[in-house]
Amino acid sequence: MAKQRTIMLIDMMSFYASVEKAKMPEYRNKPLAVAGDPARRSGIILAACPLAKAKGVSTAEPLWQSLQKCPELIIVRPHMQEYIEVSTQIMSIMEEFSDQVEPYSIDEMFIDVTGSLHLFANDPVDLAKQIQDKIFNATGVYARAGIGENKIISKLCCDMIAKKVEGGVFHLKKDELHKHIGQKPIRDMWGIGSRMEKHLWKMGIRTIEDLAKTPLTKLRSKWGVNGEVIWRVANGIDSSPVSTDSYSVQKDIGNAMTLPRDYTEAWEIAVVIQDICTEVCRRTRKKGLMGSVVTMSLSGADFDHPTGFSRQIKLEDPTNITVDVCKIAKQLFHKYWDGQPVRRVGVSLSNLSSADTYQLSLFDDQEQKRAIDKVMDDIKDRFGDIAILRASSITSAGQAIDRAAKIGGHYK
Repeated sequence: MAKQRTIMLIDMMSFYASVEKAKMPEYRNKPLAVAGDPARRSGIILAACPLAKAKGVSTAEPLWQSLQKCPELIIVRPHMQEYIEVSTQIMSIMEEFSDQVEPYSIDEMFIDVTGSLHLFANDPVDLAKQIQDKIFNATGVYARAGIGENKIISKLCCDMIAKKVEGGVFHLKKDELHKHIGQKPIRDMWGIGSRMEKHLWKMGIRTIEDLAKTPLTKLRSKWGVNGEVIWRVANGIDSSPVSTDSYSVQKDIGNAMTLPRDYTEAWEIAVVIQDICTEVCRRTRKKGLMGSVVTMSLSGADFDHPTGFSRQIKLEDPTNITVDVCKIAKQLFHKYWDGQPVRRVGVSLSNLSSADTYQLSLFDDQEQKRAIDKVMDDIKDRFGDIAILRASSITSAGQAIDRAAKIGGHYK
């Protein structure tokens, strides 16, 4: 009989805000939030410390609403490079306890301690507290730990129990699953959004235990494989391993950019498309890949009256050449744009394959294009992302210079 696994989900509390407070002790006992730059129309709360949350401040709400609730709120601009570095540091700490650590997000990581638990502690809770203490002492970030026999149970445990109990650590045994979370609203369960919640309510499913007891055939007939997924989550069933290479297979490479204002002129939008294609193709080349599907998307700023499109083209041969991808993206733009103001632009390459082998063309000088891309890549790698730019990128519409100072849309 296989040994029962012991898996933890380690979650960093208010991660961005905790990193900021750790480096600024003077704010230790004050409400603090990390928010986007209001001048760039991205003034939303990215993270709030517990003191700020106690005042009603919540993640993803507009900055002005938070300041109405908590006028004394200290606002800090995000420093994404620091958060990435601290996340990497935390992962290294966890790897001291097991070689099976899987990042789930920048502030959540699974760790399988089945084979190493006996080396450090007599029980999982004690080990979780050791990990918790080591992370706090090294980074100043407070971690919570949900413990279970699989990833699903540890995730449910962390989100619904460990985050709310004193000490931030809880071990949820499978045979006690519904004793602890069975009567919680279905909306609280991982994987259930507002739309799915409405469908489940119409079926008379109100709690997690209701969902767990619903016949699987009924859920599969309504939602197919997705019906089985939510049923398995509600029952704590999961055989997936904690894998160190879960994110090694990439399906697409893309960038999407929220613009600082509405763009209404075709030339302005074309400049942004050029900037995005340049970055997407550079990243694709860096990974030694090519893509044979180009996807172009646009959207407006009014969520109540959405505008825009998302269209794609399958290429005859895969490519990572900037001018070729940009040409296709612009063709899609000019064909499908309805002339309405644009606030967000995205381009991606998918159906990826190795760049080691590619089709030669008798009618198009692909080698010259590749040589130009290589020179530009080499200059940027050596001297920085904005060491060489196309002239259009320094116009009023260009975003390449501003983008180079950011990670994930936020300043480094």
